[in-house]
Amino acid sequence: MKRRTFLATAAASSAIPAASRQTDSLKVGVIGHTGRGNYGHGLDVVWKNIPETRIVGVADGNPKGLTAAKEKLGAEVATTDYREMLMKVRPDIVAVCPRHPDQHHAMMTAALESGAKGIYVEKPFCRTPAEAASVVALAKKSQAKVAVAHRNRYHPTLQAIDTMIKRGDLGRVLEIRGRGKGDRRGGGEDLWVLGSHTVNLISYFAGRPLSCSAIMKVKGKPVTRADVYDGNEALGPLAGDEVHARYEMENGLIATFDSLANDQTGGHGFGLQIIGSRGIVSIKVDRHPLAHFVPGNPFEPTDKSRPWIPISTAGPGTAEPRNDLVEMISHHGRPARDLIECLGTDRQPLCSGEEGETTVQMICAVFDSHRQGGKAVSMPLEYSGNALELPAEQWTAPRPRRGDSA
Repeated sequence: MKRRTFLATAAASSAIPAASRQTDSLKVGVIGHTGRGNYGHGLDVVWKNIPETRIVGVADGNPKGLTAAKEKLGAEVATTDYREMLMKVRPDIVAVCPRHPDQHHAMMTAALESGAKGIYVEKPFCRTPAEAASVVALAKKSQAKVAVAHRNRYHPTLQAIDTMIKRGDLGRVLEIRGRGKGDRRGGGEDLWVLGSHTVNLISYFAGRPLSCSAIMKVKGKPVTRADVYDGNEALGPLAGDEVHARYEMENGLIATFDSLANDQTGGHGFGLQIIGSRGIVSIKVDRHPLAHFVPGNPFEPTDKSRPWIPISTAGPGTAEPRNDLVEMISHHGRPARDLIECLGTDRQPLCSGEEGETTVQMICAVFDSHRQGGKAVSMPLEYSGNALELPAEQWTAPRPRRGDSA
């Protein structure tokens, strides 16, 4: 099974490049925006726990929020204009923290233009393939590194799952099934906010997406242009309370993603299942343990129990040998150190800007396919915006369903 080769867990825990060791510390600038995505899931404070870094500046367009952030982070410079902060302190690394992605492109562009050599950005990476490609191209031109805060991509248990697949624990791998959280945000919003983690993991295990076919529904009927609205959390055009997508992947597998509002699973479906002829690996996003193995042919009836065996970083059924996973993953310790290790080298972060761009492509492909009546669209996408924004005359009429009135 073809996958990207990840850096060994041990190597990601401590080393920093020689160029960085020659300086006292790397300067970090933090960009947040209270009331417009705030500071994400701890992307601001992680640098306080990294000895090789010091926070020298913070920007927040909300004056009250700025005061609180300056006190919390101990920043030397605090301004309401992130461009001003970047020019004043010229940070080596910039943390782009707001959960709302509408400012990400501008913030990352400004950071790269100020000379930053590393960016750690909250997901969603950007709102469109065009925005994502622009940031990736600028980072490449300036020889900077961009890392995206899909924390699960940095989890060392992924390498344990790689080993299981390679040695045949799952038998023949047949498909990958992904789901969003399925809460009140089910559908388009779930795809962006939470499903982005899932499709990002799909591309880890299955390589690049080649095509996508998808349908979106609202109250059981196909989404039309009239159903599109300006999404929550500044996500841009959104629609639907139900999404069903099918991806053809680089390694030959078919992967699916589904999200239904209020699906009554209690969020336990959030993640993905790698389904094989001899067992299933179930990955639960942001959970500890991250994954379980369910042995046995999943399609064969049996009166025997099929236990859910926890998968640790050492493998299935083995006690977890690490006691630092919460700090490493939940608190962003490994992503931050991984980014530092990449500075001044040819290596990209474990979840790079290119990986973030792929995730944005996979999400926007759902919108473009549905707009075209569920047609399979190739990736990279021909339309580099959010296809839901296109006028009604550029939509294909939904196919009539059995029972629909004429």
